[in-house]
Amino acid sequence: MGRGLDDIPCRLAIFRVDELRSHSSYVRLRLDVPASELSALAEQGEGAFREPVVITRDRVVINGYGRLDLALRQGRLTILCIEYELTDEESLRWLIQSHCRSKGLNASCRIRLALELEPHFKTKALSNQRTGGQYKGPSKLTEAERVDVRHEIAAVAATSTGNVSKVKELVNAPSEIMQALLEGEVSIHRAWLWRRQPTSEQLEELRIYRTKRSINKTINALVFRHVPRVPPVIPDIRTLIKGLSALEADEPGSVAVGVIKVPGRRVFLSEGLLEDFGLQGELPLT
Repeated sequence: MGRGLDDIPCRLAIFRVDELRSHSSYVRLRLDVPASELSALAEQGEGAFREPVVITRDRVVINGYGRLDLALRQGRLTILCIEYELTDEESLRWLIQSHCRSKGLNASCRIRLALELEPHFKTKALSNQRTGGQYKGPSKLTEAERVDVRHEIAAVAATSTGNVSKVKELVNAPSEIMQALLEGEVSIHRAWLWRRQPTSEQLEELRIYRTKRSINKTINALVFRHVPRVPPVIPDIRTLIKGLSALEADEPGSVAVGVIKVPGRRVFLSEGLLEDFGLQGELPLT
């Protein structure tokens, strides 16, 4: 996996904001800092800039894009940085690995970035062939070596080799689907299942998927508005049977019975029925 940052020469210094630039791979994938991250940093005030931005000697930003973006928005002229002596390959590795946290880049983004290291891993595999006396000509790898290259890419991206293979197959997917992947709107597996369909059908699948998600969000929001903030006290099954018997004896036919399709053995109560149980002092609720 190469050198750790602790083993690499570095220095802490203040740099002009306009001296720093985004990594070419970051720009190529049109990655951006989420608005939520910017808002969280802005709320920290000066505390947001206590942690240095990680850069290379060429002033390429490895980690700290949120702080840099905020500094630009606030019109700051300088920012604290920690500068490392990194090769191009190391800088891309550390860009990916520094964004593997829960609020960092999703698996699709990390794989797309890590795939730019594929030529490096292939060269390494071919070099191993020469060393082992198995060299078979330029750019020819055995199946085992191709698998090993995928393992290397997966390790850098902190994901599975299966996901690496799927993302490689999606390179020619419609741009709208690729963007949905990078933004985490669609899973790698879902986009991969659409890949063999004509472009128009893939885009229709995406439209339907978005519509369903929008409907589900609306339903969840409406349901949430009616969910009690304090969990209700629920009667156990024996208390429930006793309560229903008492209600039926007092008001025959007052309780409607229906069927809903859910797994397992479950009984659902309306809030009105719960309130009726609560008014019956002789029925202990659990």
